[in-house]
Amino acid sequence: MDQVIQNFHMNGGTSGTIILKTRSILEEAILSILPKLYNNSIISATISNKPRKTTIGIAELGCSSPNALLAISHILEIIYSKHYEFSSGVTPEILVFLNDLPSNDFNTLFKDVQKFCNELKRTKGDGFGPCFVAGMPGTFYGRLFPSDTLHIVHSSLSLHWSSQVPQGIEETNKGNFYIAKSSPPSVITAYLNQFKKDFMVFLECRSEELVDGGRMVLTLLGRSSSDPTSKDCCSFWELLAQSAHDMVLQGAIAEEKLNSFNIPKYFPSPEEVKTVIRNEGSFKIDQLEIFHVNWDGNDPKEDDNSMTNKLRSSISSANLFRAVSEPLLANHFGEDIIMDTLYGRLRERIEEYATTEKTEFTNLVISMTKVEKNLIL
Repeated sequence: MDQVIQNFHMNGGTSGTIILKTRSILEEAILSILPKLYNNSIISATISNKPRKTTIGIAELGCSSPNALLAISHILEIIYSKHYEFSSGVTPEILVFLNDLPSNDFNTLFKDVQKFCNELKRTKGDGFGPCFVAGMPGTFYGRLFPSDTLHIVHSSLSLHWSSQVPQGIEETNKGNFYIAKSSPPSVITAYLNQFKKDFMVFLECRSEELVDGGRMVLTLLGRSSSDPTSKDCCSFWELLAQSAHDMVLQGAIAEEKLNSFNIPKYFPSPEEVKTVIRNEGSFKIDQLEIFHVNWDGNDPKEDDNSMTNKLRSSISSANLFRAVSEPLLANHFGEDIIMDTLYGRLRERIEEYATTEKTEFTNLVISMTKVEKNLIL
């Protein structure tokens, strides 16, 4: 796990399209907890005969991209817009935790935090109480926060990354970077078991950190098919592996290096996600929806099928995939690999692939509620 944690980080940001697409689900989750949260504060203030502020704990998990602030901005906008409907004058204080791996670039993010807070103060004023923002480095496959401190947990495009490459597949998945049609059943089982183990730990940890009735909204890459080798989850990694194989033929990459590389990632089906949540037992699933986003980050509904746009899209897709995968490849293959050549070849393969196949990611968005402890049987 440590090696993956140290070497996986994002080069640059990702599209905010997915955050925009999940806004309505996020809004439903937030609005479901505000009445109870404010009522508890009002009751406490009445008993103590002292005004009491409401503290709302929010965690954004896997947030190295500045787009994390877009998600937080949406969350705060929803809270502030509905404040007076529930508060009866109780002023909320907001505590925002931004989490990612220690190896990720927090510097760019924190440079934007001050501007974000200043803009929040300018547009919302002081009447809503302060908003505190803090960084929380560490893997979310472990405890990050004290017990019963969070009300809202949000994560976008992070949970499909595993804590490590499944063990024991190096000799059986040669030539593939991920699950492929040529992968033996043992490789598929190993990837699924790694996902189940990681996701179970994630849920157990967040169950401790969320208050009863707290909400989580998670968006991750997945698949709509029950087949773990389906194109909607495997085709990109196959194209990247083929591009690397081209460089093997050119003598730019050693074949044994190619054969020993596997990506620490899994694209689950909705049923696989549901099964782990039910087995863990701390959460009730409120919504689970599927939507699609193009490889280049755009909405498929806005597609332009012209050749010019397909070329532009293939360039954008290759650049996006490079941001995601280059750190892992560079660590595995070493300094000798020529990244410009590899991802240039990938762009050509994407452009060719797009003439006959859809270039879309399948995204799963899951909204769930932490069940009160005395209700868990």
